[in-house]
Amino acid sequence: MKKTDSKTEDVGCHPTHTDTHLCMPEDARKRANRRLAIARGHVESIQRMLEDPNVYCMDVLRQIKAVQGALSGVAGVVLKGHLEAHVATASERGDATELVDELLEAMKLTQ
Repeated sequence: MKKTDSKTEDVGCHPTHTDTHLCMPEDARKRANRRLAIARGHVESIQRMLEDPNVYCMDVLRQIKAVQGALSGVAGVVLKGHLEAHVATASERGDATELVDELLEAMKLTQ
C-alpha cells in the first residue's frame, strides 16, 4: 500500500476511501486468473457443444453450472484477498467505517 501525494508515483491502482491506494494482492490476482482460465475452458466447451446439432440440453446445462462454479471460485479468491489485504487493516488506516459498507456490497456481489 502506498500513500499518494504530488511527490509519490502512482502505483497503478485506483484510489479508494482515503488517499491510500488499495490494490488487489498479486497472489489473489494470479489465483483468480487461473480460475478464470478454467471458466474460459468451460465456456469454450459450451460453444463447441452448441455447434453440434445433436447436443443434449442437459449436457449444456451441466457445463453452464461448471462455469458458474468456476466464476464463484474466482469471486471467492478475490473476496478473500480483499478481506486479508484491506478489511483486516482498515482500522490501521482509519477507514474502517467505509470498508464495512464496501464489505457489505462485496458480499452482495459474491452471493
